[in-house]
Amino acid sequence: MAFTFFFRDIDTLARAVEYMIPGTSGRSRVKVWDAGCAMGQEPYSLAILLAENMGHFAFRNVQILATDYDEPLLSVVRQATYPGDELQRIPRDLFERYFEPAGDDGRYRVVEKIRNCVLPQFHDLLSFTPVRDGFSLIVCKNVLLHFQYGERVEVFRMFHQAMEPGGLLATEHTQKLPDEVAHLFRQVVNNGQLFQKLEA
Repeated sequence: MAFTFFFRDIDTLARAVEYMIPGTSGRSRVKVWDAGCAMGQEPYSLAILLAENMGHFAFRNVQILATDYDEPLLSVVRQATYPGDELQRIPRDLFERYFEPAGDDGRYRVVEKIRNCVLPQFHDLLSFTPVRDGFSLIVCKNVLLHFQYGERVEVFRMFHQAMEPGGLLATEHTQKLPDEVAHLFRQVVNNGQLFQKLEA
């Protein structure tokens, strides 16, 4: 489950950012949950997209909880340092703005502005208990396909509970909503797995 790379499934993440930002205008705190963050490429990619599309002062209010049940992976997220050859997919202008050399061994670290808004934290999705509540956006990709059907149903119910009214949920493009929770969300775009919370 740890395999991923920076800006993987960029279209879905970009759509999520596009739809989320207008609803967060003027907020003193904007909460995002990346559930199953692996080694951190996804939450840091999301943070970069938000930094690019929000004003400087608005971005300072963003808090991304990056959770996983694997402590060694969370250690990588906290270090925010990656081999240069793993960063080749990143557009050059974004790489130059958001990464800095980390020593002389070809590794690079995510810049402080981005690191500061990503908070790594242990969480087991199969506890079916939200890590917090009031999220404007929850991203959960490349995780649920490893769960049993009934477990996926309960995780989606947990996400619905953790989201603010009208909050957004982005999932893997191959991950369909179970029928049991379809009434809890509406699909925001026809060509992507981006959903908005409906009141039960």
